Amino acid sequence: MSVTGMFLKANEVRLVTLLGSRTDHELVVSNINKLILIKNPSQSDVVQFGAAISRYCAENNVKQIVVNRRATSGQAAGGAGTFLMEGIILALATVKVDSVHAATVRATDKKASEFKGIKPKTVDLGKAYDLAFEFLM
Repeated sequence: MSVTGMFLKANEVRLVTLLGSRTDHELVVSNINKLILIKNPSQSDVVQFGAAISRYCAENNVKQIVVNRRATSGQAAGGAGTFLMEGIILALATVKVDSVHAATVRATDKKASEFKGIKPKTVDLGKAYDLAFEFLM
């Protein structure tokens, strides 16, 4: 099953798709690993962003999407950009969408880090990888 981790940060979403299981998986190679929704988007900007997400999912045969759970209050609260992108993804996704808390990712990393040998070195792509890894069987 292919699972895509979508790490939402500011007005960007980083995308990593994994195929396989936790113990034996591979990265799905794509020319797209980042999508941007401009600040203060117009309706056409939102439509284009949604179309890009849908196109990515179709091209990579995505069966499940995993996004990072946004903090709703406090200093680390998600901004308007992440809120908007999450809404677009939830509204347009034709597959199951789940969210994962950062604490869950840290716990899994402690238990299963030996299986994450192909994790991207870029921080944000690494976080998207971790999100996808959470739902590999």
